[in-house]
Amino acid sequence: MTGEKFSVRRRRECTACEYRFSTVEEVEILDLRIVKSDGRSESYLREKLVNGLRRSLEKRPYTQADFKAMVGRIERDLQKLRRDEVTSGQVGDVVMSHLKEMDEVAYIRFASVYRSFTDAGDFRNELAKFPSQKSK
Repeated sequence: MTGEKFSVRRRRECTACEYRFSTVEEVEILDLRIVKSDGRSESYLREKLVNGLRRSLEKRPYTQADFKAMVGRIERDLQKLRRDEVTSGQVGDVVMSHLKEMDEVAYIRFASVYRSFTDAGDFRNELAKFPSQKSK
């Protein structure tokens, strides 16, 4: 088992050429439907979550291990809801809570898209939710 015990690393060998390689098998913990704001429903796709997080974290300092752990925690929180369907808003709220802990800039980037910011005032209002930090 690797990481937070959601994947297994296996050594394998090709029977034709005897080349040895490793594979990583991940546990699929979510069989979930996402209800969009317009009422459409679609299957949960981890790739969409990962792509959105990567855009938010673009050019931000983070490790791949931290990123994978955060994705795992987000999926675990969604699983804890114990529902077959969740709204895209619920998913967004879970994602934002984890981004806020990991990187404030990524959080603001995600919030600006998720909450459809229209002007600088929206950014100021979101930034006001952070405790003020005085420079040393």
